[in-house]
Amino acid sequence: MKEYLLETPSIDYMNPLIQEKVRELRSKSEDQLDYIKRCYMFVRDGISHSWDIKTEVVSKTASEVLENKTGICWTKSCLLAALLRANQIPSGISYQLLTRADDDSEGYMIHALNTVYLKDINKWIRLDARGNKENINACFSLDEERLAYSIRSEFGEIDYNDNHADLDERLVNILIESESILEITTDFEF
Repeated sequence: MKEYLLETPSIDYMNPLIQEKVRELRSKSEDQLDYIKRCYMFVRDGISHSWDIKTEVVSKTASEVLENKTGICWTKSCLLAALLRANQIPSGISYQLLTRADDDSEGYMIHALNTVYLKDINKWIRLDARGNKENINACFSLDEERLAYSIRSEFGEIDYNDNHADLDERLVNILIESESILEITTDFEF
């Protein structure tokens, strides 16, 4: 479980901006579960998805997402993990392989979401803080997953149902090498 509490270059929760947000969210929370939900809602609703707002800004770490108030799903998941880990709540990252279009004609992309360990009920759950918009309605739920995307296996989409302690190194390298959000592509599967 320790690896899901570590600070990493992508999940940089000791950054002063993140520590300030942690204190703010914690001060409003009734208990740990309320804190988890507040963190999730903040990242989902308070941080814009870069594609949705058509910005070229590439936030590469959790603290940059918070500072820029925008990020793609990969780094939004890093911010949620950072907010949780800073409060000693284990969190990881899970992936899905999704089509870029309504079918597989334009290839695939990697989508990231979070895993969170709930100590009180001894259970891992997955939360998707990508951000809602038309046709996307991810919600906080303890009982059933309410993710941004449903897998369409007929188009080769895959839900890996995995749990990684850090952002995949290939994704980190893509972020580091990209100067514009428009340059980001993934041509691999997990």
